[in-house]
Amino acid sequence: MSGAYDLLLLLAVLFVAAFVFLFLFGSAVEPPRRYFFQAYLLLVSATYFGWFWLHGGQTLAMKTWRLRLVTMDGGPLTPRQACVRFLLATAGLAFFGAGWWWALFDRENCLLQDRLTGTRLIPV
Repeated sequence: MSGAYDLLLLLAVLFVAAFVFLFLFGSAVEPPRRYFFQAYLLLVSATYFGWFWLHGGQTLAMKTWRLRLVTMDGGPLTPRQACVRFLLATAGLAFFGAGWWWALFDRENCLLQDRLTGTRLIPV
């Protein structure tokens, strides 16, 4: 459920970011501006998650649902872990949510991106 709430918050951030981009650069329909726009929105998304994961281990939605993202030993994430986790989660979404489906079969209910980066979600 936390992921759905995070999606709503991220959409609000992306709407503001898109407004700024379109105000500064105009239409983003034609290549190559469209590709810069897409890369920009991906970077904004990575910044949103990366900032919260690296500064307390909780996005706003994770605070609401009382979850924290930590390393397997309970410590804070490194910037590399946060970056790789974001990229894996994004790739998992592109493959029909494979990273989240993984949790149904994992003995510790870890998401695939957590299993591969040595992180986990814990209740707070």
